[in-house]
Amino acid sequence: QVQLVESGGGLVQAGGSLRLSCAASGRTFSGSGMGWFRQAPGKEREFVAAISRSGASTDYRDSVKGRFTISRDNAKNTLYLQMNSLKPEDTAVYYCAARRGIDGTRFVGTTSSQYDYWGQGTQVTVSS
Repeated sequence: QVQLVESGGGLVQAGGSLRLSCAASGRTFSGSGMGWFRQAPGKEREFVAAISRSGASTDYRDSVKGRFTISRDNAKNTLYLQMNSLKPEDTAVYYCAARRGIDGTRFVGTTSSQYDYWGQGTQVTVSS
């Protein structure tokens, strides 16, 4: 059974940092693109960041560029999201996602429909 389990969320003041982790189990995702999405109350889920299977390619939504960094450790089957200079508008539940198939070396998925597996989410709250 495939599972994605996020951790690292919490309450932080504006300007602070958090590091999210997503531990995958049940199969390896070293051949697949992975990503982070978020959903704020009353809003639709939105793309945050994505990374190719090797980590060579990444993509970010404009509002987090320069502040967030996505990375992965394929040996540990784990995805990370380093979030710096956090803002109140970053407050949301953050979800880890992974694709089922084997992707091209530089493929990054930026829409939720491109992902097959999802974690349960971790709450990030940024106070002003």
